[in-house]
Amino acid sequence: MTSMREVGFAIMTKARIALQRGRKKRLEQGHPWVYASEIDKMEGAAEPGGLVDVVSHQGRYLATGYWNPKSQITVRIVSYKPLEAMDAAFFQERFQQAKEHRSRFVPDQDCRLVYGEADFLPGLTVDRFNDVLVIQLLTLGMDIHRDAIIEALIEVFEPRGIYERSDVGVRQLEGLEKRTGVLYGECPAILEIEENGLKLEVDIVEGQKTGYFYDQRENRASIAPLMKGWGHRSGIKLMPKPTEAGSANAETAGELVPVNANGKEVTFPYWDGATVLECFAHTGSFTLHACKYGAKKVTCLDISEHAIDTARRNVERNGFTDRVQFVVTDAFDYLRQQTKGLEERLERSRAGTDTSKPISGGGQTWDVVILDPPAFAKTKNAVAGAVRGYKDINLHGMKLVNEGGYLVTASCSYHMRPDLFLETIQEAASDAGKLLRLVEWRAAGKDHPQLLGVTEGHYLKFAIFEVRSK
Repeated sequence: MTSMREVGFAIMTKARIALQRGRKKRLEQGHPWVYASEIDKMEGAAEPGGLVDVVSHQGRYLATGYWNPKSQITVRIVSYKPLEAMDAAFFQERFQQAKEHRSRFVPDQDCRLVYGEADFLPGLTVDRFNDVLVIQLLTLGMDIHRDAIIEALIEVFEPRGIYERSDVGVRQLEGLEKRTGVLYGECPAILEIEENGLKLEVDIVEGQKTGYFYDQRENRASIAPLMKGWGHRSGIKLMPKPTEAGSANAETAGELVPVNANGKEVTFPYWDGATVLECFAHTGSFTLHACKYGAKKVTCLDISEHAIDTARRNVERNGFTDRVQFVVTDAFDYLRQQTKGLEERLERSRAGTDTSKPISGGGQTWDVVILDPPAFAKTKNAVAGAVRGYKDINLHGMKLVNEGGYLVTASCSYHMRPDLFLETIQEAASDAGKLLRLVEWRAAGKDHPQLLGVTEGHYLKFAIFEVRSK
């Protein structure tokens, strides 16, 4: 029979990390990271990646987490109650909670299932693509529990296969090598998913990150109101359907049809749709949504031929081929070229201008311009350069928006804080001679929940602005 003294000794054998007296109370406010600079001392011993209890300088229990002495983020919290092991049962419970959250808030089966710290599993990402799970193990504490994680994923989500995409540089900060490959079952490289009623191809082997960016799901759907209501700019109006003399058709009597300025009925079904430019298109997700919601014509642009090939297949898969033009080029160069052409045409239209000189290409404008670039600032030291980059693309982008049209712009750089992002766009608008009216301000979707007090999770900024000239 085990005595209470023996039980107490067993409990005390877990290593304890005592925090400094003068530290900021971030842990008490819900932040799940403990930095090396916050630690006063460690009592007892633990294997790297193993669990430790975190206590205040007075010895008061605060939380339990796994630790890695090689990382500046030395402890990552997994529980605010004493925890003895991160075993399969522990992961099953956390995965079930994550599953219930998605079932309540995310209409699509294909989504992010586990979002690290926000699902109380720091260092672990799990995305579902059709019936295959793609996981990233970013930390030593998760990596050493690989088997328990796989067992729990199979139990809770019943996937056909599990594929690992732990090929990110952050693992090196944890003393880990990059890893990819099949962990369980069958994992086809190319899978078809569904988002907001659209079919998309995802490459889980060669695609960026885990293969697709789910965080913009709701943001992509938010562009729906921008895609219609533009027919009047072409002189098209809804008029009673003209009838032949002497004929009577009860079914069409009083029916409204689009009629152009010459009085002829317009048969093109997307006559009221917007013209749209999507830059940094990746797999064409915004292009697909623009077409779904009624866009008349979309220019889909990315610097990667591979990305555009995927976007083209996605467009074909959804039956939008006749409305999409694909461009493979650098977005910065393309926006500048179009702006230069527009300025030359405006100058040429003024009286007394020499019209004998040839003008450069470009000068096209759109009702809606969408800018969804990759992260320009991956470190704090890169912020200044990122500000210049965001200002550049937004300045030229808004110049190419037709009067009263819309600029859709995003930043996924955590270090580009929301206030700085808005300030940068405002400076771009001032230099461009534009007035912006904010229509939407959004963050990542509901399968990317945010923990209050953990600013690192608030990385995505998404805005829709109406653009007018001063």
